[in-house]
Amino acid sequence: MDPVRYDVTRLGDDDLHLFNEGNHYRLYDKLGAHLMSREGQPGVYFAVWAPNAEYVGVAGDFNQWQGERHPLRPCRDSGIWEGWIPGLAPGTLYKYAIRSRHAGYRAEKADPFGFAHEVPPRTASRVWPLEYDWQDAEWMRERKGRNAAEAPQAIYEVHLGSWARKPEAGNEWLSYRELAPRLAAHVQDLGFTHVELLPVMEHPFYGSWGYQTTGYFAPTSRYGTPQDFMYLVDVLHQHGIGVILDFVPSHFPNDPHGLDFFDGTHLYEHSDPRQGFHPDWKSNIFNYDRHEVRSFLLSSALFWLEYYHADGLRVDAVASMLYLDYSRQPGEWIPNRYGGRENLGAITFLRRLNEAAYGAQPGIQTYAEESTAWPSVSRPTYLGGLGFGFKWDMGWMHDTLAYLAHDPVHRRFHHGELTFRMLYAFTENYVLPLSHDEVVHGKSSLLGKMPGDDWQKFANLRLLFSYMYGQPGKKLLFMGAEIAPWAEWQHEQSLDWHLLEYAPHRGVRDLVRDLNRLYASEPALHQMDTASEGFAWVDCNDADTSVLSWLRLSRADSAAGAVLAVCNCTPVPRPEYRVGVPVGGWWRERLNSDAGEYGGSGLGNAGGVMAEAIPHHGRPYSLRLMLPPLAAVFFQAP
Repeated sequence: MDPVRYDVTRLGDDDLHLFNEGNHYRLYDKLGAHLMSREGQPGVYFAVWAPNAEYVGVAGDFNQWQGERHPLRPCRDSGIWEGWIPGLAPGTLYKYAIRSRHAGYRAEKADPFGFAHEVPPRTASRVWPLEYDWQDAEWMRERKGRNAAEAPQAIYEVHLGSWARKPEAGNEWLSYRELAPRLAAHVQDLGFTHVELLPVMEHPFYGSWGYQTTGYFAPTSRYGTPQDFMYLVDVLHQHGIGVILDFVPSHFPNDPHGLDFFDGTHLYEHSDPRQGFHPDWKSNIFNYDRHEVRSFLLSSALFWLEYYHADGLRVDAVASMLYLDYSRQPGEWIPNRYGGRENLGAITFLRRLNEAAYGAQPGIQTYAEESTAWPSVSRPTYLGGLGFGFKWDMGWMHDTLAYLAHDPVHRRFHHGELTFRMLYAFTENYVLPLSHDEVVHGKSSLLGKMPGDDWQKFANLRLLFSYMYGQPGKKLLFMGAEIAPWAEWQHEQSLDWHLLEYAPHRGVRDLVRDLNRLYASEPALHQMDTASEGFAWVDCNDADTSVLSWLRLSRADSAAGAVLAVCNCTPVPRPEYRVGVPVGGWWRERLNSDAGEYGGSGLGNAGGVMAEAIPHHGRPYSLRLMLPPLAAVFFQAP
């Protein structure tokens, strides 16, 4: 094997300057392993940041894993080690052999910028090209409009390893290419506009669902190659489906081949455990104050948007980043320089993340999983916000599920759990999530949370979904919700697709399909999801009968096309129930969650109701309705 050559570099003065000041957003083009030829000879250029190392070499299957045979050389005073090794080809396995100048520390580390890695539990990185012939040009031209705040967004949250498996092959999971046509057809059939993938970035522990990331620039090799994952995204795009990726800059695991103690020092994480160790997840917290760490994370975010055509990033555990005392007792955390509990470095990072993402790819969106009352999460940075496009409404999720868990006879005493949300509903751009976190760890499935006998459980579940689609905010359902499983989600097995053999489960699926179609087709139900002008209570105070009614409006400055939603949260049918409306004429019944085809009792309003000139609820007209039990009905104005 030829020796390393040092007269080949991808790093200019500007690169080193931007990297060291925390403003290099394309490090994936500079660091890591890059196939490149020199004087007609193919080879691989390697570059890795290890400022506290006294030696860095490349160990791999090409040199019998003897890192001393191919040493890298420091690139000036940047802390980066680099070199070009001729003769290496795609697929070459490698690690960095690091000897620290501190305490004789030695380690073999996977490449932090590796584009591919071995299938876990093996941990080596793999030299890999990223060329791919994309076929999604039409989607990329149109996605800015499809991702806009005024557009419908119904998101299907997916864990790729357990959406479907191959029982005939020992419960083996599907590859990216096997998943692509099946997932695209299912999502398109049900009318979801986007999928959100639980983290696909490489992770050593499958049971972490991807939230313990080690490879911030590589899709997990469990399901195939980088090009295989590109194919999955490409196929979804060709079916008109956006792709949102979960991104985890909040913490990383302490696996010895990963970022932990990378060069014999706490390079990526804080050294003080009061800042650098997460007590909930037993993992490391990034040092957001370190410029090079910010460059690393910002480059990771932009990498997935550029090379994998991701349409959005959902940032996990934002609350844990914002607060220095998150999950800590007094004395277990260090205040910021002003004596407060806000993590100033994380705030700066999140703002730069959003500015960089929207600046580089204007057609995308970012989503914050943020569970506190931190102000202006989804407001622009120039107004003092964090700059996200949307925020998950965790309060809505918890309040709604708590309300529906009550026996209907008691719901009159908990009416405020549903109405409280509208006090803050337009302070952020919200997504209403019913996510994976609500159907694991003993919390039961959504169906299992519902009270009553089997019929009432299914009716309550249909009521939950209908209520969600009638409320302002984008929608998110975790995979499987559409088939109403009895059991919690299990990541080691496929979803219970066999349940669709039974009518009640098919009814829930059909309702979800019709809700998605209604939501997408009616501007009143999505156009003003983030604006208070698009919502008006008709009656939020009828706690005695546990009935809620409201109007959804489009941007048109009239009631034409307005949608009326009425929810009866008890198993008692309510005939002759009068609801005020703004205009006369025939109000067409667009959807009834109690319809027979969904598994309901079939009570309804025979396709619609003529408004009467009887003022009610402060409005000049009113409808006399039949409210089915444990059901939502939607009517549209003439």
